[in-house]
Amino acid sequence: MQHLIKSLVSDALDAALDAGELTLVERPEITIERPRELSHGDWATNVAMRAAKGAGMPPRQVAEVISARMTGHPDVAAVEIAGPGFINIRLSAAALQRVIVSAREQRADFGRSDLGGGKRAQVEFVSANPVGPMHVGHGRWAALGDSLARLLGHVGYRVEREFYVNDQGVQMDVFAESVAARYLELCDREVEFPESGYRGAYITDIAREILADEGESWADTSAAERESHFKEKAYAQVLAHLKHVLSGMGVEFDVWFSERTLHAPGADGGPSAIVRAIARLRETGYIFEEEGATWFRSTDFGDDKDRVLQKADGDYTYFAADIAYHWDKFEIRGFDLVIDIWGADHHGYVKRMEAAAAALGHPGKLELVIGQLVNLFRNGEVVRMSKRTGEMVTFEDLLDEVGPDAARYFFLRRSTDQALDFDIALAKEQSSDNPVYYVQYAHARICSILRKAAVQPDADDVAPLAAALVLADVDLALLGHDAELALFRKLAEFGEVVEIAATQRAPHKLTRYAEELAASFHQFYTVCHVIGDDPALTAARLAVVDATRIVLELVLALLGVSAPQRM
Repeated sequence: MQHLIKSLVSDALDAALDAGELTLVERPEITIERPRELSHGDWATNVAMRAAKGAGMPPRQVAEVISARMTGHPDVAAVEIAGPGFINIRLSAAALQRVIVSAREQRADFGRSDLGGGKRAQVEFVSANPVGPMHVGHGRWAALGDSLARLLGHVGYRVEREFYVNDQGVQMDVFAESVAARYLELCDREVEFPESGYRGAYITDIAREILADEGESWADTSAAERESHFKEKAYAQVLAHLKHVLSGMGVEFDVWFSERTLHAPGADGGPSAIVRAIARLRETGYIFEEEGATWFRSTDFGDDKDRVLQKADGDYTYFAADIAYHWDKFEIRGFDLVIDIWGADHHGYVKRMEAAAAALGHPGKLELVIGQLVNLFRNGEVVRMSKRTGEMVTFEDLLDEVGPDAARYFFLRRSTDQALDFDIALAKEQSSDNPVYYVQYAHARICSILRKAAVQPDADDVAPLAAALVLADVDLALLGHDAELALFRKLAEFGEVVEIAATQRAPHKLTRYAEELAASFHQFYTVCHVIGDDPALTAARLAVVDATRIVLELVLALLGVSAPQRM
């Protein structure tokens, strides 16, 4: 609808220019927006004010010329001039009714666009260290990343989801030492637990699994041999568990990228990705040597200080690996857009990473989204510990308690740059106070209406029923009640909301839309009797019901939330 109105205004301006009613050296950009109040119309444009100076006419006079060219169009009910020269456009009922046909014909493609132009986009998210369970913040980033990938796909990008596995470095050595210490304790051996070791109960669980599988034979080997073996064994167990938990929320990754591969020789036996990425930066002049270390001149790109890539002892920094990782994304795999979702503790890392992408020759192609923390509440009380283990509440604990739909929906209800207060009790409540229940109930109610109309109360899938009940040639002109038109307007917003949410990397806008659409439907259902004595009116309203079902299911799918047909 937004594109239709913009085209309508553009055509009116062109017609006025062709007729000599306006004379412009430079044609102004046409922008349209929704007025804050419906009484001001469905859409408004300030094109007359933009064109006034070039036309040498007062803005309101320019607005009168353009408005006259739109008046009488079948999609326009009224055109009004407001204030200094705004043009307010009210759509005709016929234009609004057309959204019902579009939704039912396009179904899962409704609201789809070519905004991305087929460009390749990668969304990298969660990327938890494989040394323990995920916290609830990881759950929020999982929901955000997966929904964002769905949105980008709907607006024309070719999207890949990636999990970066931090399986290299000190944390992996400490992890192995921790598991080995607990293993020796289970074997009744004297052992001093590492001061910086991981102390969660899960470490003992992993050690117990190794003991059950392989016995006590590792208790008598050298510490180096034991820890090397346990590192790989425990790492594989944790990684498998991460995949299992994420899959339980419907989050699947196309690629699990191992950090270790960045340090390994290339596929051709040549230098590692880290060496090659630094060499690329050296070619561009952004590398220098000082005090035996290799530095990246990130201050050339606005960073507050230059960054070490290779220390004097020859070891590479984490930042060097991150540069190599993004070099691989751009240079080897050829992504046009890369979006990384990081935790709040990485905020200070943003500028240097943007600097690295620019220095590699890809300015503006890397976007870094910082996900803020999640605060858990239950009946107004802060929840910090798991009742089951006495330790932190993990992402898995939360999923087990509230379910994947509520978890995803609540994680996505707030903007990423805001901390999220997650009310566990509300997420479990089956009432209209629970937003995800409210939206899903609207979908289930629609399915009930369609089953009733088809006299098939036991039907498992209402889509075939709707196709049989609602013919393409229903008379939508019968529909003109305020509640019907309000619902049509809300349905017509869907494509616009999707483009905004995708462009702004803001899936939370979908949750707001879903709740508004559910509210519009409930209002329609309250005042407009769907199944009545008039067959033509019943058929038309069933078409509205079916179109709403399709859009509700689609917006929930973009959020990664199910659309139940019964509740």
